[in-house]
Amino acid sequence: MPSAGRRPQTLVRTAALAATALLVAGPLAASAQADPANSPATPDLPAALITAITRDLKISPQDYLARADAAQKVATFATTAQRQFPQVYGGAWLDETGKAIVALAPGDGIDQARKAVQDAGFTAKDVSKSETTLRGEKNAFQQWLKDQPESVSKAVRGVAIDTLNNTIAVRADKADLPLPGFVDPTRVIVMTAPPMGGEGQDVPQASDIAGAGPRAMSAGDAYASVAGRMSLRCSLGFNGTDGGGNAVNITAGHCNPNIPATGGANSPAVYALSGENRGPQIGVFQKSVLGNQDYSIIGVNNDYHDALSNPFVTVPGAAPISITGVAVPVVGAPVCKSGARTGFSCGVVNAVDQTVQVGDRLLTQSFSANICALPGDSGGPLVTGTLALGISSASSVADYPICDIPNLIGLITGNTPQLFAQPVSTVLSDNPGLRVNTA
Repeated sequence: MPSAGRRPQTLVRTAALAATALLVAGPLAASAQADPANSPATPDLPAALITAITRDLKISPQDYLARADAAQKVATFATTAQRQFPQVYGGAWLDETGKAIVALAPGDGIDQARKAVQDAGFTAKDVSKSETTLRGEKNAFQQWLKDQPESVSKAVRGVAIDTLNNTIAVRADKADLPLPGFVDPTRVIVMTAPPMGGEGQDVPQASDIAGAGPRAMSAGDAYASVAGRMSLRCSLGFNGTDGGGNAVNITAGHCNPNIPATGGANSPAVYALSGENRGPQIGVFQKSVLGNQDYSIIGVNNDYHDALSNPFVTVPGAAPISITGVAVPVVGAPVCKSGARTGFSCGVVNAVDQTVQVGDRLLTQSFSANICALPGDSGGPLVTGTLALGISSASSVADYPICDIPNLIGLITGNTPQLFAQPVSTVLSDNPGLRVNTA
């Protein structure tokens, strides 16, 4: 978390998407198109998002929607398969052409599982380990790590199930670490320890803005959070309602400058931003979680209830996306993020249900995608198709001034920027009654 600046009342620090690093190399977006007969004819997507899709994913907007839909269909199948065939189900993903793949390991029930996969219209792939076995290896690695000296434990930055390679992947800060025998040496990704990033900005007080009043605000719009002399700049996440029908916004936990005070009389306040100017207060932090997860729920003031009751995701000066539901992350699924600093950019999900070290905390159940995000994008939305998928949490390139630099480095080295995100579905399941606004 960034520290307070020298000019305590006007300095707003952009909440750093805490720098992490690549864990799992996932499928790259291919130029192959989905069957046009199975793709929506006229996708209802804004021009700015279509530009990002074609630029970053090299696919059509119709294919983007078709792949997002395919990912959720195989995710629904996977939930049933995990329960019915726990000894043989080995994971599910979309390949580079957008085809849904379901992995099957040897064991009791494999014939029935294979028939179920084929009947559902998916492609079965034989692998050696079930997802149950892989989860056991991931848990065993984490237990093993607890007993290691600091020279080893602090050099390991994270672990994830590598669905595509049917193994677990480990990220470490240096080579030649002693590791358990079940870790495939080729899936140990060695990178230097990530730096932390932050950016200070002067933001005039609300009284400096003439005629500022309630205006529609959507996921991706900038806001300032304030606690005493500490201020942070972030992006709004998804608009929603709590169990009482009150308007809320779901954003990042690390965007709260004073989590211990949350929910009390001195709960940090949230202000609208108009350009670089701080506008009226729109709410306060109602709940913040920062540790294994990273999310906040902003309670919206009555005056801004209508302004934040829309189901939109946008970037400045562009038409919005209308959110139609909530999705779960699937490896290979197309995903696009909106951020107040860098706008729309897209990639593919390359790891799910992963554990990664972010600063001094361990983020669990996160997913990642090959997308650049910078400080100020924190808390903003990630969508797949027109479905709410996640909240921007951490970035591998938070110390760069612009995305062009790490994107170019990624093209040359293959070490692409990585964005780590908090799944929205997890936030909703942890907060009964909480809902994302939909069209």
